[in-house]
Amino acid sequence: MVEGRRSGVADLLRELLLARPRARRFGVTGPPGAGKSSLIAALATLFRARGEEVAIVAVDPTSPFSGGALLGDRIRMNDLATDPGIFIRSMATRGSLGGLAAATREVIDLLDAFGFPNILVETVGVGQTELEIASTADSVAVVLVPESGDGIQAMKAGLMEIADLFVVNKADRVGADRMIRAIRQALLLKAGRGRRDVPAHHGVDLSRMGTRGDRAADPARALAPVAPAEAAPPPEPPAPHWRVPVLKTSAGRGEGIDELLERFLAHQRYLMVSGALEERRRARARRRIGDVIEGRLRHRAGVFLDRHPDLPRWVADVAAGRATAHGVAEKALAAIFREARETGTT
Repeated sequence: MVEGRRSGVADLLRELLLARPRARRFGVTGPPGAGKSSLIAALATLFRARGEEVAIVAVDPTSPFSGGALLGDRIRMNDLATDPGIFIRSMATRGSLGGLAAATREVIDLLDAFGFPNILVETVGVGQTELEIASTADSVAVVLVPESGDGIQAMKAGLMEIADLFVVNKADRVGADRMIRAIRQALLLKAGRGRRDVPAHHGVDLSRMGTRGDRAADPARALAPVAPAEAAPPPEPPAPHWRVPVLKTSAGRGEGIDELLERFLAHQRYLMVSGALEERRRARARRRIGDVIEGRLRHRAGVFLDRHPDLPRWVADVAAGRATAHGVAEKALAAIFREARETGTT
């Protein structure tokens, strides 16, 4: 009903969703072929071993030509299908951008209301544009593979900002360690601490030149023990924020999955203790309100244009350069709002 936007779905959601969210929402995103489905299947298996139920929402792309979708994620998770404690819902994007389907958020809310304690969400895998998951899940893992290219690519299009965990999957392949180092350096650059421990040009650390020179000029001082004041300062206490980990996994071999789950759960604990979970839920609620308003306005505008007798003339005027799309849109919006006031409809 929710995916098809059937009549009465708003009343249904009003009855079911008036409850505080309780489920832990984990998002898994990344480029195609990174092994997201295999990781989710492995995580679901671990949750079941702990005696916890799991819901999986797997989003697959809709063909722009045929309008169909393969829904291959369900095929790759076929081994889980017979487990009564696992519910898998495959969804097609149906033209939605950002890696999720239009109704993904409502479906996740329904699964939460149904009582699933853990919800795993897999995005469509379109590359660097899958940012909708950040406003849907509480904890987001960005999955990359050694073949993903330069680790700095992870910084593009906001992926660095949405990642609560970085996962280098298929870590048994050549280049995995190099990829991990590149991501960690990118995280340091983002935090403003990049290249802190890297010497200056040609390997000369100029910050130490003064001290060495002074001691060399004074032989007595050179032989004297280093005073405590010259010792390195004690490390700063850890900052009160989440430090994004970079993990190695091999879903095919079952390696690193336990640590991935523990880091996911540790991030959930951090969100609860720090109060960030409530902030994310409020931001998600605000985004949802805007999405519902935008969707209803778009639907209303589509219905209005489909039945308006002047639409062919407006289209011809814009195509011929006698009018602009902005001018026509303003005229149509004025008519839509005027009709809504006269009829009292929304």
